[in-house]
Amino acid sequence: MGKFSGRTAFVTGGASGIGKAAAIAFAKEGANVAVVTANSVAKAEALAAELKQQYGVEAIGIKCDVRCEADVEAAVKLTVDTFGSLDFAFNNAGVGPDGVTIPLGPITECTESDWDWIMDTNLKGVFLCMKHELRVMQKQNFGSIVNTSSTSSLKAMGNFGAYGPSKAGINYLTKCCAVENTAFGIRCNVVCPGPTLGTGMADRMFGKPGELKPGGPPRFGKPEDIAVVVTGLCSDECSHITGNIISADGGLDII
Repeated sequence: MGKFSGRTAFVTGGASGIGKAAAIAFAKEGANVAVVTANSVAKAEALAAELKQQYGVEAIGIKCDVRCEADVEAAVKLTVDTFGSLDFAFNNAGVGPDGVTIPLGPITECTESDWDWIMDTNLKGVFLCMKHELRVMQKQNFGSIVNTSSTSSLKAMGNFGAYGPSKAGINYLTKCCAVENTAFGIRCNVVCPGPTLGTGMADRMFGKPGELKPGGPPRFGKPEDIAVVVTGLCSDECSHITGNIISADGGLDII
């Protein structure tokens, strides 16, 4: 019996990287898990089957483009219809400039299409997810939401002219959510990872990195480093924490 036994977790970007690690961490503590993905449905379904077999929980894979409100609404409804509740939401799906799928470059070189892609996925996607998650959680008078932001929302970085603002917007949106929903017993927090290997963006940017710069973070992050923060923020032990921005970046934001 884990501390989340009988609860349900909704994890976007759940088929790989940080989302996958969080889905596993929730399942280890007994939560039923909706593994939500836009493009990796086979991986999401395989992970759901693994969670069921290994941890004895219920789990499903759901196809959902977080940029599309109809998709988000349907995914949340399917989760509630399947498990009976939606207790924890980890809004983790996102994109960013990795030098491959989206170019790294100055503001003057950022195309309108890249700006829209990043903003629609990162900021609009979190907004849409929260909108429909909150409608369920408010009826329950219970819930915990964690949104994935980034160290780049806390310190200026060149060549991140769309990504950084999209993540800074998540920080504000999260605080707004926390203020609006304390009366409903709902908490909302942000986790800010630094470069995290095992995620598509970081792997494409850094490959297999060599030594880190002196005075920098002790190492690159792992998805599990972020997952433990997410499940911790959702736990009863953190019931007094809401509207907070938690860095999980090895100290990168203070350098």
